[in-house]
Amino acid sequence: MQRTGTDGGQGKRKRLLPEQREEEIVAGATRYFAEVGFDGNMRDLAKRIGISHALLFRYFPTKDALVDRVYERTFASRWDPAWDALLSDQRLDFGERLIRFYGDYVKVIDRPEWVRTFVYGGLAGVAINQRYLSLIRRKVIVPVAAELSRLASGKRSGSAPTNEALELSWGLHGEIFYLAIRRWIYGVKLTTDTDAFVSLVVRKFLSGALAALRSHTDNR
Repeated sequence: MQRTGTDGGQGKRKRLLPEQREEEIVAGATRYFAEVGFDGNMRDLAKRIGISHALLFRYFPTKDALVDRVYERTFASRWDPAWDALLSDQRLDFGERLIRFYGDYVKVIDRPEWVRTFVYGGLAGVAINQRYLSLIRRKVIVPVAAELSRLASGKRSGSAPTNEALELSWGLHGEIFYLAIRRWIYGVKLTTDTDAFVSLVVRKFLSGALAALRSHTDNR
């Protein structure tokens, strides 16, 4: 395919600054891996972007290096630091914290490139999933489970969450994520808007999770 240069002529590749070219490659790789998975090769990726194989390797000498940048662009960079403060703010009702957080979070993940890249990463066994789930465990699952444990037991904050609370927290997170799976993997049309969905799921979760934890403690 011929390309138009900056002068409007045919056959000349548009010159980009190194940081612009790198961003072009990472953006193209994100779309490519979301479409074909991580088994796609670098030569085909270069053709898809419209650059030479040699130029691609000049910026990313290994596929792992490029996958790492895709992770940073697609996942890590989209974590909002304000969410850390929100989830830990005990001045707010716990349910309100969860609704606000997941209302924002689902808007970040509810897009085809995010979901498909994550799913393909799990199938291919690349490090993207492990790194991202480690972040989620640290920033979401453990704080939510700790608050669940506190509310269920009536104890002060600061104690370690129970294993049961951790599993329930993973369950909530998985249900929220499944919304995006339904849309972008299964192609299912959703019957409600995301804000209403998040509110409903969080309210259901808190009602059931707290009752289950209290019952579990009473029966031990």
